[in-house]
Amino acid sequence: MISISNADQLKVGTIHDRRSKLKVKAFDLFRSRVKQREGEVRFFVTAGNETLAFETEGYKRHRQLLILQMISRYCMYLGLMEAQIHSTYPGL
Repeated sequence: MISISNADQLKVGTIHDRRSKLKVKAFDLFRSRVKQREGEVRFFVTAGNETLAFETEGYKRHRQLLILQMISRYCMYLGLMEAQIHSTYPGL
């Protein structure tokens, strides 16, 4: 399930997995200055000139594949078909 609070900010939302109760928050890396929380996992997505960050909320050793599937569904929802998922910030 994907929840987005404001239609103007499609790149800011939360992805929920009902079975595991895991949440993955999406945010625009350039508009927000969110520090990575301890114990959580962060991924980055690039698609053309777009860069998004995704961070887990409530991570308890969930399978990495589950997190990547959640992120890919969110990118498809946004229409970012050429999205590439990175485990580290792609600008480094």
